Amino acid sequence: MRYLFIFIGIVFLVSCSSNRQENENCRFLFDTVVNQDINLSFPTYNELQFPGNSVKINNIGNGGVIIAYTGADYFAWDAGDPNHVFSACSSLQPSGLNATCGCEDGNEYSLVTGQPLNDGSLQCGLRNYRVTKNGNTLIISN
Repeated sequence: MRYLFIFIGIVFLVSCSSNRQENENCRFLFDTVVNQDINLSFPTYNELQFPGNSVKINNIGNGGVIIAYTGADYFAWDAGDPNHVFSACSSLQPSGLNATCGCEDGNEYSLVTGQPLNDGSLQCGLRNYRVTKNGNTLIISN
């Protein structure tokens, strides 16, 4: 009986995996710590008061963080293109609920789902961050 419990315990530990499921080809972005408070009252974030808009915050994450507001939910995504080695052109630029890479291939992503829009061969979706709303403040974290 003792060996049965040991065997079940080993199987249980081996079968556990992390919550983060990533394609092995999606390793261009660094694991960075993100913990940022966004006060929606500030003029910089005024666009986030209206559905269908997004704002990019530089100097956090890999290429910054893009926050999008659908009218129902806020979404936060790393602005580094996950299908490129990070460079000056691979930082995404938001436009409404989409974001586009500045590199020659112009990869485009949905800021609602994080998935690529313009090319079925792209294997990596955007890296998302947790968004918690507390009053008029958004807390972006991972």
